[in-house]
Amino acid sequence: MQDPNVRDREPSTAPSWKIIAGLVAAVVLVGGGAAVWTMNSANAPGTNPVESTDGTAVNPSDPSETAVPQEAMIQAYVLEIDGNSFKLVPASVPTSSTEPAEQLKDSFKYILSPDQVETGFSEIPAGTKLLNLTIEDDGVHVDLSSQFTQGGGSASMTGRLGQVVYTASSLDPTASVWISVDGKPLEVLGGEGLMVDQPMTRASFDQNFPL
Repeated sequence: MQDPNVRDREPSTAPSWKIIAGLVAAVVLVGGGAAVWTMNSANAPGTNPVESTDGTAVNPSDPSETAVPQEAMIQAYVLEIDGNSFKLVPASVPTSSTEPAEQLKDSFKYILSPDQVETGFSEIPAGTKLLNLTIEDDGVHVDLSSQFTQGGGSASMTGRLGQVVYTASSLDPTASVWISVDGKPLEVLGGEGLMVDQPMTRASFDQNFPL
């Protein structure tokens, strides 16, 4: 005789398997969705690091961080022989600065370094240093070391003075130029006593110091 309790429990086994199968299917669906989301996240544009040659991950750099400053060309003035005299001629000098005073300093570095002058020549004595250069309301102020006043005759003195005046006014040809040596205003240049009126302009130089 069959136990009635056993017969009563048999129908309950089928629903149990259906529940288990449903749970398994849900787990598979959830796991598959997570895998797809992970793959999509990994392939999202703009988020992947770049792998370097040594295997390390490198984030793409911002183009603005690697931008190279563009160089501008400014003018410095050198001398050339013109018959029995000199003439001032401009030479192009590169500068990466956008500040006018710094640009003029780059111009002076050129004429104070005779070995850098490619065309023409400089009459400014070797060893002369630019101690300071500022642009003020009343003009361009240039302070040179004492070597500027040493050596050479009147033609050399006139030539180097013209180089300073023209180079200092290269950004503004009408600018007034104030010249000092070791912090003191330049009044007399050279042993022959060239009188230097302050300030100087290109016009006053051309009138008083013909090359």
